[in-house]
Amino acid sequence: MPAARGKGLISWTFPIAAFTLPGSPFSPIPLLTWGMAITTYSFFGKVAEIVGRLTALQEDCASAEVHRRMAEIYGEREGTRRMTNMVLQSQASCGTLERTMNGKRLARVPKTKVSEPKLIAWLVEACIRYSERPISVATLASNPIMFPFEMNGMVLYALSTSSAVGVRATGGRDEVAHLRNDV
Repeated sequence: MPAARGKGLISWTFPIAAFTLPGSPFSPIPLLTWGMAITTYSFFGKVAEIVGRLTALQEDCASAEVHRRMAEIYGEREGTRRMTNMVLQSQASCGTLERTMNGKRLARVPKTKVSEPKLIAWLVEACIRYSERPISVATLASNPIMFPFEMNGMVLYALSTSSAVGVRATGGRDEVAHLRNDV
């Protein structure tokens, strides 16, 4: 049975927020905000996933395409359109994407590099909670929901040190990241 959406993430937030190194230009606040938003608000996560998919090849996409895909999922309603716009504006305000041509185009901004193992494990945990299923370790870096972040090659090490996320083989060479309490 999958863990409840957002359950358990709050206990991680405060120790990681205190982790900011003096003199370090990196702040984990955008990463924490992203992880909590995708985990707690499935609508935010779905918009992020769609933007990640659409911008994966060309680095930008039309906002109308995001609206069309959200309408396919949630129905053609004014509320869906308004909420999608609000989520896109929130993502732009967080610095994860840029709105151009009066908001008609969405462009990726340079990815935030994440190298701290605790932050990598926390972000992977948030993605697993969003998707409500284990995620292949091999595809974590290209997962559409992770589009604003780049994990610097330490994913397996980060997951091995996590008390919340585990890695198991599923046959062959494929390994999946899963919540430890879901085994």
